[in-house]
Amino acid sequence: MYDYIKTIIPRERILFHEPMSKYTTFRVGGEAECILMIQKEEELARLIPYLNQIEQEYFILGNGSNLLVGDKGYQGIILKFGEEMAQIQVEGTRMAVKAGALMSKAAVTAKQHSLTGLEFAAGIPGSIGGGIVMNAGAYDGEMKQIVESVRVMDRDGQILTLDNDTMEFGYRTSIIKDRPFIVVEVVFQLAEGDPEQIGARMEELALLRKSKQPLEYASAGSTFKRPEGYFAGKLIMEAGMRGYRIGGAQVSDKHCGFIVNTGKATAADIKEVIEEVQERVKERFHVVLEPEVIFLGDF
Repeated sequence: MYDYIKTIIPRERILFHEPMSKYTTFRVGGEAECILMIQKEEELARLIPYLNQIEQEYFILGNGSNLLVGDKGYQGIILKFGEEMAQIQVEGTRMAVKAGALMSKAAVTAKQHSLTGLEFAAGIPGSIGGGIVMNAGAYDGEMKQIVESVRVMDRDGQILTLDNDTMEFGYRTSIIKDRPFIVVEVVFQLAEGDPEQIGARMEELALLRKSKQPLEYASAGSTFKRPEGYFAGKLIMEAGMRGYRIGGAQVSDKHCGFIVNTGKATAADIKEVIEEVQERVKERFHVVLEPEVIFLGDF
C-alpha cells in the first residue's frame, strides 16, 4: 500500500506515528499510524478511489477543532490538506476558498477586500471544509447564509458541484454528513461593506467570545449540539455539573457547554466527562445531549 502511495505523495509528506495531540485543539490523542499531507486535488483524486478499493480506513482532518482522538491512537490513514489546499481567491463579491483554509483566515481575507458576511466566522477555529460539513455558525451567522456552491469529491475521485439548496444545510449538519463526499472548495457570495465596520464587528464578537468562553484552555469549542427547545450549557449547569472534573478534563466554570483540558487531560478523561454529563442531564431532564465532537480511534 505504501509503495503505491509513494507514487502519489512525496516521502517528505508521508508522516508515520505522529502524535495526534499536535493536530487537535483538545491537545490530546495517541499516534496516527500515518498522516498524508495533501497539496493538490489531483493527489486526492488518485488516493481516494485506491483507499476505498482496498477498504483502507481513512479520515479527512481539518484543523482538529471538533475532534477527540483516543489515547491509543488511530490505525487508519489521516489525510490532511497542506498550504496549496488552503488558497483563497477573490473576484468581485465572490470568494473561492479551498477546504484547508482556516475560517478565521477566510474572514480576515473578506475584510481586506471590503466584503461582509463572514464576520461570524472570525473566531471559529475550524477549517472551511469542516465548517461546511457541519454548517458551522456563531452569533446568528452560519455557512448556509453565504454559500453559493461547494465542490466535493466522491468515492471515485470525481468532482461534483453542489449548490446551496442541494447542500441541505441544517443546524450543525449538511448533506455531506450522510454522503461519502469530501469538500475541496467552497464559493461564498458575500456583499460589499465598509472594512472599518467589518473589523469593528469582528472585534466585538472577539470580545464576546473572550468574556463568555474559556479560551485560555484547550477545548473543542461547544461540546454538545443545542437540543431543541433548550441550551446545552444551561442544562449542564442546572444538573449541577459546573466544574465537574475527571483527571485533567473539566466542565468549564465559565461556560458549562465547554469541556476543557486543564493541562494534563487524557482523551479518556474527556470522553468520561462527556458521558457523565450526558447521563446526568438525561437522568434529570430527560434530554439527550448529542456531542458536536467527533470521536476517532481507540480509547
